[in-house]
Amino acid sequence: MCGIVAAIAERPVQSILLEGLKRLEYRGYDSAGLATLAGDHIQRTRAKGKVAELESLLGDSTANQGIAHTRWATHGVPSIENAHPHQSGRFAVVHNGIIENYESLRSELTDLGYRFDSDTDTETIAHLLHYVSQTNESFDAVVTAVIKRLEGAFALAIIDEQTPGVLWVARQGSPLVIGVGHGEHFVGSDQLALVHVTDRFIFLDEGDSAKLKSHTLEIYDGDHQLVNRPLVRATASTEQASKGQYRHFMAKEIYEQPNAVLTTLQGRLGKNQILTGVLGPNGDQLLAEAKAVQIVACGTSYHAGLVAKYWIESLVGIPCQVEIASEYRYRKVVTLPNTLWIAISQSGETADVLSALRHIDSTNVLTTLAICNVATSSLVRETDLALLTEAGPEIGVASTKAFTTQLTVLLLLAGLMAKNQSAAEFSETNFVQALQQLPRLLEEVLTLESQIQNISEQFIDKQHTLFLGRATMNPIAMEGALKLKELSYIHAEAYPAGELKHGPLALVDETMPVVAVAPNDQLVEKLRSNLSEVKARGGQLIVFADFAVATEASDEITQCVMPETDPLIAPIVFTLPLQLLSYHVAVLRGTDVDQPRNLAKSVTVE
Repeated sequence: MCGIVAAIAERPVQSILLEGLKRLEYRGYDSAGLATLAGDHIQRTRAKGKVAELESLLGDSTANQGIAHTRWATHGVPSIENAHPHQSGRFAVVHNGIIENYESLRSELTDLGYRFDSDTDTETIAHLLHYVSQTNESFDAVVTAVIKRLEGAFALAIIDEQTPGVLWVARQGSPLVIGVGHGEHFVGSDQLALVHVTDRFIFLDEGDSAKLKSHTLEIYDGDHQLVNRPLVRATASTEQASKGQYRHFMAKEIYEQPNAVLTTLQGRLGKNQILTGVLGPNGDQLLAEAKAVQIVACGTSYHAGLVAKYWIESLVGIPCQVEIASEYRYRKVVTLPNTLWIAISQSGETADVLSALRHIDSTNVLTTLAICNVATSSLVRETDLALLTEAGPEIGVASTKAFTTQLTVLLLLAGLMAKNQSAAEFSETNFVQALQQLPRLLEEVLTLESQIQNISEQFIDKQHTLFLGRATMNPIAMEGALKLKELSYIHAEAYPAGELKHGPLALVDETMPVVAVAPNDQLVEKLRSNLSEVKARGGQLIVFADFAVATEASDEITQCVMPETDPLIAPIVFTLPLQLLSYHVAVLRGTDVDQPRNLAKSVTVE
């Protein structure tokens, strides 16, 4: 899993491959490697650790084709032996994904005399290429035969010493994009890896493979029939993919949120109404016909879905179910008639989400909808409808602006459904006015950073933290706990505040910070009662409170006063201080903010 870069050109490609790997570092990885082909000889170099370690091992190269990879360990520990590319005889290969039948293939190949030097499933592919070449000398025939034997998810790039000037790639369940240059072609698992050399891209469809030469390109579908795929222009700018004045990508992306949310809303709101046609020509009619909603997502996107459940059921008045994608596929699911089926994924390449989409029983599904940040992603291409979050590239592994723009889009969707279904007590004017306040309120929250930075000092030596919220704030508390554990490695968990008496209160003492989010909603008095229980047990309370309900701080309570916020949009506004808190705790504890250990940005394997 993680990053693939490949190139074939009439100029040296080693520096292009290295720059591509550097642009993929945000995805998280533990080793890196590169193989180039000059004449009829593959030169392979691999290193444990960062791309800089790999770069230090490389000399000058005139090779005009090569493959490169950053690895995040799935099979086997981080090591040079397990790093990609893997090589067997004349072939070298890099691979994202998981080969589910690799154990049976490995056993077969071991019986045939092949020796395995790594613990990876990818080395199986390399040896299988070599074995098949004993009876099929043609590079084309070898690749086609091997792909047919692989089960699971993969994106592949392969070079062959006996066929210089040809690069084969393939994808099944893992993304791959081809960059088109002038007399050269490039390949990446993310277009950001290639924007330094081209702005023209072809996104391979599920099951596609492609034969690349410097001047020609042939794409084959899953039945090995020649096909054409559309050429699109890049949308990601170099400036968006750089830190600018900020110390970390995460800090930059936190501060981009007011503008990101504004961009998300542009073209979708009028002065006092939600604009029609947001979902295309048939979208409004489909929303009017929906009798139930099913949301499927993972991680941070799952938390966005949980907030959306409150919004949809309260504004529209129809049932909404939310499920973790990795669980959804593997159980018998009951889908209500006329269900709007929603998949949420920042990248649109999340393996569990795509797998759930591809295995739904469509009998009662009215239509499928993607909430996504990448217009060219597999998820957008494979669903009937799409609402793009328009967040722009998000480099930090811990999601920030992707989450708040997902929430914004989901709230917009709930309002659009309420409008099209003529829901009782829905005021479109009030709804739109609340949404229009969002960018300004987010700007106001960012002015609290120095205060939140001071609060973060209370967490430097802590090992556990409890987050509390009620109603729509419970998923926001869950997201706050996730951010803290992702970034600072402090164990954190969230609970609905009303559940304190049913177990979590046993954890509270003077050594445990308890973080609460307190908007001015109908449950605020209930929340105050819950917080009194924490105070009585000596817990260290940190409360982010709406200005209208804030009270005097005390020795037992650290309070951060938030701007007055309509409860409808409070989940979005109250997300930012929790992001800033987690960020500053991580900085103080000296952890890797943008690339937390063991994590990857785009989870493209199950």
